[in-house]
Amino acid sequence: MSYYDFGDILKELRKNRGLTQSELGRHVGLSKAVVSKYETGIGYPNFETLICLARYFGVTTDYLLGAESGKTVDISDLTDSQAEVVHRTVTEFIKANKKSYQ
Repeated sequence: MSYYDFGDILKELRKNRGLTQSELGRHVGLSKAVVSKYETGIGYPNFETLICLARYFGVTTDYLLGAESGKTVDISDLTDSQAEVVHRTVTEFIKANKKSYQ
């Protein structure tokens, strides 16, 4: 893992959302120039900005830094029973995907 991974991951997440650097910057309170620096490896975010970017994209900070490959979904506003339904649904998708690769 290197800081280079962060820029590539950020750029991929941004493009997957169909955003320009300026649009991403507006969403998370950064300038286009700062987003560009992050994506090219010239600059790196502080902890607060890293957390903000992770929340915006629905990923962990570890994912943004290239330390893990999983994504997250914020279910904090769901009831316990709703969260359980989400968990069961995701588990079924994972099982189905594993079967398709075998």
